[in-house]
Amino acid sequence: MRVHGRVRGAVAAACAALLTPVLLAGCDGGPASPPESKGPRASDGSPSAASASSGPLDWRRCGAPEDGEAPGPAWRCATVRVPLDHAEPDGRTIGIALIRKPATRKSERLGSMLFDFGGPGGSGVGILPRAADAYRELNTRYDLVGFDPRGVAASEGVRCRDDEEQEKSYREIDMTPDTAAEEAAFVADGRAFGAGCARLSGAVLPHVGTTNAARDMDLIRAALGDEKLSYFGISYGTELGGTYAHLFPERVGRVVLDAVVDPTADSVGHARNQATGFQRALENYFRDRGQDPGAGTRRTAALLRRLDTDPLPTSSGRELSESLAVTGIVTPLYSKSGWPSLTAALDEAEKSGRGDRLLELADSYNGRDADGHYGTQNHSQRAISCADTRARPTAAEARALLPEFRRLSPVFGPFLAWDTAGWCAGWPVEGEHDTPEASAPGAAPILVIGTTGDPATPYEGARRMADELGEGVGVMVTNKGEGHGAYGESPCVTSLVDAYFLDGEVPADGRTCS
Repeated sequence: MRVHGRVRGAVAAACAALLTPVLLAGCDGGPASPPESKGPRASDGSPSAASASSGPLDWRRCGAPEDGEAPGPAWRCATVRVPLDHAEPDGRTIGIALIRKPATRKSERLGSMLFDFGGPGGSGVGILPRAADAYRELNTRYDLVGFDPRGVAASEGVRCRDDEEQEKSYREIDMTPDTAAEEAAFVADGRAFGAGCARLSGAVLPHVGTTNAARDMDLIRAALGDEKLSYFGISYGTELGGTYAHLFPERVGRVVLDAVVDPTADSVGHARNQATGFQRALENYFRDRGQDPGAGTRRTAALLRRLDTDPLPTSSGRELSESLAVTGIVTPLYSKSGWPSLTAALDEAEKSGRGDRLLELADSYNGRDADGHYGTQNHSQRAISCADTRARPTAAEARALLPEFRRLSPVFGPFLAWDTAGWCAGWPVEGEHDTPEASAPGAAPILVIGTTGDPATPYEGARRMADELGEGVGVMVTNKGEGHGAYGESPCVTSLVDAYFLDGEVPADGRTCS
């Protein structure tokens, strides 16, 4: 259960029709279907410099494959060709799917604004049309552009297992193993997942890391005809934006990073941060409900212990296990608007002995639809994460983390400790680094927004990102509030970001929004 970087904040409105008001993993769903560009492939012989298709992109109206309907009359899709391996720019190319909504005030157009909504593994082609209303003010002067990063959805999306295998894993694998047999099954499942990725997506698997995606972003910038990149990165999109700024500081235009991933944390550090962040959010939830946070935590942890041996029944015939329950609890903590659904789900489980609501929340997070089909965002997320990090903690090392992680969070700590070992166990591709590089000397000012109650990317990481970007580059904005992502949730933050993007007004470093 990797909880890193789900998309939230302003895009919550895009998924109002889902089970809960917050944007769940399942909302990332199927992207619109972009046609292949007929332009020449990207190459200029330098893996670190911009190269893109010569000639204009072939923008065409695009529709969603599941219903044949277009996102709207203004939306167009295209594909930009990029090297599969940026170290071999004249080798095989792959297509990166794009979607665009032109600026509404063409005479005042400033250029294109590229978005990454997080994950990793979120489909920008699928999300942006659903989220665009939140960015109407920015759309007056910018073309809004979403993309599927390499290894995601329409851009050579990684696939690792089928629906039956995925369901079997969620049903049978204990994510906090208590016995030698459970631990062996846990580790074996992680290795089987990686083997499936290698079998089904082996050609792209070594090349789906964040550095390669950042190089693709520079090719997209050039293909769009922009001298500098204007970019809005949310959650994992902040890591991607920081990587871009490090690689191409001279091409940084106006860039905003919201719900920031800590660039100084390794894989264990991220798990430690999230144990802290989700526990903080859970305690804030209990306080908001007029309950003692310590008592609420103990009651929730006791519920999970009961589920470890006695899963709850549901009307679907499936059972709510401990592992699925903790995923269901995580889901509504991403946004304060989801807290009422958490109350209803916990009440049903504790008072009625039924697991329907928590299971529905877990299914939404895991990308499972009503017919039992699973999306592939989790596949892409795992492949990108494991391509990035060199760390491969063992089961013994995860076990050694348990006392500390239980102290950090009796509810989420054990799952996150074990996750460090299960996520990239036996991964068939070596990782690139321990922590990403985000220093960007000489870049234009970049807005870095941290929310004090953010569960998934805790506030402290934003300050570290601002420091890593460098003096005069990282401009820190603190949002005192709850949830994962501030734009569209905080009027103060939204106003600052709009003024920055539209008028070039850079707020003072250290500005606070309440």
